Amino acid sequence: MPVRLNRYLAAAGLGSRRAVEQLIAAGRVEVNGEPAGLATRVDPGDDVRVDGLPVTAEPLRYVLLHKPAGVVTTSRDPQGRPTVVDLVPSAVRLFAVGRLDAETTGALILTNDGALAQRLAHPRHGVEKVYLATVQGTPGPAIARRLAAGVELEDGRTAPARVTIVRPGVLEIALHEGRNRQVRRMCEAVGHPVVALHRSGYAGLTADDLAAGAHRDLTAAEVAALQAAPDG
Repeated sequence: MPVRLNRYLAAAGLGSRRAVEQLIAAGRVEVNGEPAGLATRVDPGDDVRVDGLPVTAEPLRYVLLHKPAGVVTTSRDPQGRPTVVDLVPSAVRLFAVGRLDAETTGALILTNDGALAQRLAHPRHGVEKVYLATVQGTPGPAIARRLAAGVELEDGRTAPARVTIVRPGVLEIALHEGRNRQVRRMCEAVGHPVVALHRSGYAGLTADDLAAGAHRDLTAAEVAALQAAPDG
């Protein structure tokens, strides 16, 4: 699948998306012997050169993992715990987009596309994250409304969320923020600490059709949808 030139150069390790766009704008990049522009796309087998020197990028890969409990969202762990990259054999180095704490399960994207990862993680894009939270006690409609309206945390008031009571003691919470351990802190703030937490959706993707620990590569259409997300 063709990729934008800035994404290709970033994947080759030539710098951030902004840095490689400066290389392109300065006329230092050629594709198949022709000067390249910001709109240039690169197909497999194209000859890409910067200052006359060939550039080879790793093929981009996009993986959806159903993260199990007890696995950390890092590339390696000093404590020797299993990591999400251990669960996804890959010829290219992958990293997780965002974080789930060790005991949270559910949808997690792994990729080597740094530009897309930055885009999805940046707060201004408001990527939706949907969680099923099993909590202590039986929160009613008043608690759901408090969570939906926003609650005060030590790092400020949370943005409005979509909150549904799925069944007694289980809430579905959809966020467009990405603060550290946000759902757990929100539920504790209203007196219903989380017992178990599962991310059922991320950016419109769900891993609930995968067994815990299983993964699949995203389709071209799914990748295109992620890349086409509005800039906010």
